[in-house]
Amino acid sequence: MVTRPAISAGRAALSVALVGGFAAILYAMGRPLICPCGEIKLWHGAANDGGTSQHIADWYSLSHVIHGFIFYGAAVLIGRLWGRPLAIATALIGAIAVEGAWELLENSPIIIDRYRAATVSDAFAGDSVLNSAADIGFMILGFTVARLSPTWTIVAAAIAMELLALYVIRDNLTLNVIMILHPIDAIRDWQAMR
Repeated sequence: MVTRPAISAGRAALSVALVGGFAAILYAMGRPLICPCGEIKLWHGAANDGGTSQHIADWYSLSHVIHGFIFYGAAVLIGRLWGRPLAIATALIGAIAVEGAWELLENSPIIIDRYRAATVSDAFAGDSVLNSAADIGFMILGFTVARLSPTWTIVAAAIAMELLALYVIRDNLTLNVIMILHPIDAIRDWQAMR
């Protein structure tokens, strides 16, 4: 269980500073601030083109909401194993740190090249700084929803989001993990039919 006291102004400022720090590191890594196309869109619905992972939200934003569900669940589990609940602010700051670290890794040449070689996402060029910051925001949204909702609704929502993305773009968090860790030709061939 994660305790429910309000997040202090100091911890909220630390959370914002963490997101800003990750954004600065991504920019220093050479990531574009916004889509190289020069536009900022609230939603980009294509799954594998130059605008994917460049705007505020896209189909992969659902995966980041699910990350928030997972991180909240992990915080609850850690609290139970530790014998006392984690403070919500501490758990959220930890989740932001993990999500931000993933954004740095995901935008490193080794992972970008892995996506291109092992998945159907051969056009993946990494995220814009705007998209990475939004991805962290979607994780925070998922974490917050998980904190406020019954477990069964979170499980149902995660399954629904995975099935929706699977139906619309033939990709989702589960397939991303499989294809990055152990590519399966049959999955890649099926995804290429989109």
